[in-house]
Amino acid sequence: MRVLIIDDDEQIRVLLQQMMEWAGFETAVAENGKVAMQLQRQQPADLVITDLIMPEQEGLETISRLKKRYADVKIIAISGGGRIGPDAYLPAALELGADRVFSKPFNVQEVVDSVRELLRPTT
Repeated sequence: MRVLIIDDDEQIRVLLQQMMEWAGFETAVAENGKVAMQLQRQQPADLVITDLIMPEQEGLETISRLKKRYADVKIIAISGGGRIGPDAYLPAALELGADRVFSKPFNVQEVVDSVRELLRPTT
């Protein structure tokens, strides 16, 4: 299973990448939505973890584009919310198709557990 991590904060990208690889997932990372869409076209991920506030192409637009082109992809949105706070953006992420949302700072184990749950085969 492949997880694509999108965040403009390198520390968060590295933290999430290490946690996902430790949990046994293959990973790819991108610093914004534009780069992420290129990676997704080259080698589609099963699940995407995306920040919402980023330069180039922000998370809500990325979620919308991913859901249009890759309807089955699972999405986890994370946000510190910038100046407004995460409550302004996370409900919009759910409306656009995110499967789970987390506010920064998030509990890494909860994110890993959500990834496992979302990628668990349905029988």
